[in-house]
Amino acid sequence: MASLRDIRRRIKSVKNTRQITKAMELVAASKMKKAQQAALAGRAYAQLMADMLAALAGRVMDTEHPFLVKREVKTRGILLVTSDKGLCGPLNGNLFKLVTEIKSPAKYVAIGRKGAQFLARTRRDVVADFSVTDRVPFGEVKTVIEFMVKLYIEGTIDTIEVIYSHYKNTLVQEPTVRPLLPLTSVKDFVTHLRAESGGSHQVDDRDMLFEPDAATVLDALLPFYVNRCAYQLILNAKASEHSARMVAMKTAKDNATKLIGELSLEYNKARQAGITQEILEISAASYSSQ
Repeated sequence: MASLRDIRRRIKSVKNTRQITKAMELVAASKMKKAQQAALAGRAYAQLMADMLAALAGRVMDTEHPFLVKREVKTRGILLVTSDKGLCGPLNGNLFKLVTEIKSPAKYVAIGRKGAQFLARTRRDVVADFSVTDRVPFGEVKTVIEFMVKLYIEGTIDTIEVIYSHYKNTLVQEPTVRPLLPLTSVKDFVTHLRAESGGSHQVDDRDMLFEPDAATVLDALLPFYVNRCAYQLILNAKASEHSARMVAMKTAKDNATKLIGELSLEYNKARQAGITQEILEISAASYSSQ
């Protein structure tokens, strides 16, 4: 049995760990709330864009915009969105499993240090890696997407796909592969926008005059759509990261509390056994002296 001093040291160590994990849980909870609010704030923009694109969709019969032209996929372009730090449970590991399932030729762009390290460790074709802060400024995301769009237009990659953690609720974050480009049709991405915004929309069939014409306006709106969609996905990934970290730290705190209880019980038993042993030794010495 461990000595009383060893048990006291373990109890003190576990209490310090519990204090740290509790603080990290509170920080993650605060960041998660801000990330959720940021994701919800983008819905109004999504609704407006869905309305605008829906008005254009029925008036554009054909367009040669490179975002809408489907081509043979020789090299996939993968954007892997992970965290910069660990201590977030199986969040990053689940994303890495999706990456290992990709057997076709692909070029990778990473957001997050954990993803960049994994891609380098597994010797995959990494084109670039970026870092996005917890506030997720749109300018940082736009830089990443414009870099990938440039590769897409040049023909270096034939798709743009995002691997990220889809936020369902505080306890569930689902690893997801979301195709971004090419868009199969205007109708499809209008449907996606409407589904994401969560609002009810009606088709506006009024006669409208577009200057210079509907196809030109649509071509100008498509880059905005790609940037907004990627931005929303990364906001979603950040909310998933903070949720996973909060849950992981809460679990660690609860386990530490449970372990402290078990160690305290062991300490009391050992202390009681020591007292009983001393009483027996005193009684035995008193008896032998008579």
